[in-house]
This record gives sequence, structure tokens and C-alpha cells, in this order.
Amino acid sequence: MVRVRGRSMLPALRPGDRLLVLGRRAPRVGDVVVARFADGTAVVKRVAERRGSGWWLLSDNAAEGLADSRARGAVGDDAVLGVVAWRIWPRPGRVARRV
Repeated sequence: MVRVRGRSMLPALRPGDRLLVLGRRAPRVGDVVVARFADGTAVVKRVAERRGSGWWLLSDNAAEGLADSRARGAVGDDAVLGVVAWRIWPRPGRVARRV
């Protein structure tokens, strides 16, 4: 389980949302994932596209989300820790994939 911090994924995810993450699922464009950038920072971001051998991750709320691939570059497959499947608390529901 992962807890959302910050406002970078509004409106899909809010600060304090608790997420169920599936660790054995390959990401697809439009999925929300938990990933780790090279500096060790773990983030919840949306997969925008595949760039070379890495995934380009972006915030849904660009004005608040400076810690994404625009500033840190793409992440490799091994840096994607899992795909977010559900918000489980405080507002349960499926996390929609955007294409």
C-alpha cells in the first residue's frame, strides 16, 4: 500500500489517498505507477510514453508536479515498482487509465 503526498496527481489522486499497487504487472501508457527515480525518490505518476528503453512519467497536475520526467528524465523498467490499481482509502475506487 502507498500513500499519496502532494497535489501533483489531482484530480485523480488527492493527498492522503491510500493506493493498492500491483507489483507484477507491466505498465502501459496511461497507467498510474509507483516508480523510483535515479536519486532514490519514489513517486506516483502517470505513464505518458515509452522513450527508448525507459518510461516517461508525468504528473496529472503539471502546475504542482515538478518531480516528474520533465525534470528527471525517463525511468527504466526496473525502476517501475508497480501499477496502481485502486484507491482503497478514504475514497475507494478504481484508478482510471488514461489514453
